[in-house]
Amino acid sequence: MILLYLAAEAAIAGPASSADEARFASCVALTEKDAVQALEAAGTWQVQGGGVLARQCAGLAYASLKRWLPAATAFQQAAEDAERHGDARAARLWVQAGNAALAGGDMVKAGQYLDAALAGGALTGAEAGEAHLDRARAHAATGDTVTARVDLDMALKLVPADPLAWLLSATLARRTGDLARAQADIGEAMKRAPDDAAVALEAGNIAILSGAEAAARTAWTAAVKASPDSPAGVAAADALKRLGEPK
Repeated sequence: MILLYLAAEAAIAGPASSADEARFASCVALTEKDAVQALEAAGTWQVQGGGVLARQCAGLAYASLKRWLPAATAFQQAAEDAERHGDARAARLWVQAGNAALAGGDMVKAGQYLDAALAGGALTGAEAGEAHLDRARAHAATGDTVTARVDLDMALKLVPADPLAWLLSATLARRTGDLARAQADIGEAMKRAPDDAAVALEAGNIAILSGAEAAARTAWTAAVKASPDSPAGVAAADALKRLGEPK
């Protein structure tokens, strides 16, 4: 979710030399052009003692190749290296590790990495909010809905403008049977992302459980119209098919 934009910030967040920062910037740029070559460059740099930045660039190269679990490991190693040296980049590197683990489907490790990111209090404001949001995703995926709710409520306080926070909050409320909360939160998501297929899909899911078939049909139709080939659009089309023609 935030793997790549953190790379540029990390280059100036810690006690790296200007030469290391320049080499890191070149390595990051290479990940966007030839990720395999960037991975080789990062490996060479690590052998030469590149440390945190070399490991982080390896993580970014793996991420560009969508090799999410090796990316998570590389970011983990970078974070651990940063912590050993009192490097301020550690928390953000743990976030990157968590994001990569989420993308790779390892929700247990994602939760652990995000625990580490939030543990020291180094993340504040929107960064902390997004980390809580990501940790909520990990907890929800492992069935820990109670902890997921705590994280989502914190995310809503810290990043109230993020429609994903409201969408996930609505989805969790629906799954735990709190339809009143689900209706309120999906309404907030729709205010912030009125053309988002995933938001429209969830609005339909909540509406049908609330007994509002017409509203569900309208929402699912909007999801299909917004993005017919996306997972949300396909799911909405399937829901409409199962619903059948209006009575």
